[in-house]
Amino acid sequence: MVADHGRFAWYELMTTDVAAARTFYAQVVGWQAEDASIADLTYTFLRAERTPLGGLMELPEEARRMGATPRWMGYIVTDVDATADRIKRLGGAIYVGPTNSNIGRIAVVADPQGAMFGLIDRLQPGQQPAELDGAGQVGWHELLAGDWAKAFAFYRELFGWQNADTELGPTDTYQLFSTAGQTIGGIFTKRPAERVPYWLYYFNVGDLDAALERVTGAGGKIFEGPIEVPGGEWIVRCIDPQGAIFALEGKRAQDTSATDSDAEVSWSTSWSGISSRGRLVNKPRR
Repeated sequence: MVADHGRFAWYELMTTDVAAARTFYAQVVGWQAEDASIADLTYTFLRAERTPLGGLMELPEEARRMGATPRWMGYIVTDVDATADRIKRLGGAIYVGPTNSNIGRIAVVADPQGAMFGLIDRLQPGQQPAELDGAGQVGWHELLAGDWAKAFAFYRELFGWQNADTELGPTDTYQLFSTAGQTIGGIFTKRPAERVPYWLYYFNVGDLDAALERVTGAGGKIFEGPIEVPGGEWIVRCIDPQGAIFALEGKRAQDTSATDSDAEVSWSTSWSGISSRGRLVNKPRR
């Protein structure tokens, strides 16, 4: 088995405007960017406090013609060739078969319910498994699945993910999962309003309120939250100017108001009592 098997190791944004996306995320999250292009591919590396984190690339024209839109994709460390074969046997899809790239041997795949993710054979040079609470790191990985139980079984079969805990709302289940003893994310059945299953990645920020001002100031949108989760953290879901969905997680420096409570109640109700970040939301109104 390859080292760090089952860990998310790289996060890639395919977008329609690389320069604009580079500026947006530098302003919102504070990532540093550097050109890492090769002869046949324009590519930008992203770093969080000098630690390699992910990359930016143009959404291929062929993909656009097929209806693809800007999106974030996480790569999971594994034996790429063997795992791609297993994905096909388990009913998943292979969009880009195992191939050597500028970040290692990779494949782009989808689970049987259609959620896309990537496979990669190793961490990047100088990269260590990230602490989930590190500044600018990806603090949580969340799958909005068509059927959470079937999705969890699929990923457990592929990567050996463990059942970390299960949180129950009035009608829904939120399945936490872990790898190498660390809880790294959650899986739940998406709402009907979510058209297709997808992975959502939460980026850590120091001051959530300041970050949200940067999101809107730079042309992004906030479409759910903020809501509070245990430990004094708050979360919010956003859309960047090109249309890619992402989430932010951090503390709030400002005093929260009744408006925030209203937003929290609305969101927790729509998620059947479970916040998207996987924590029960049942706080009294102020």
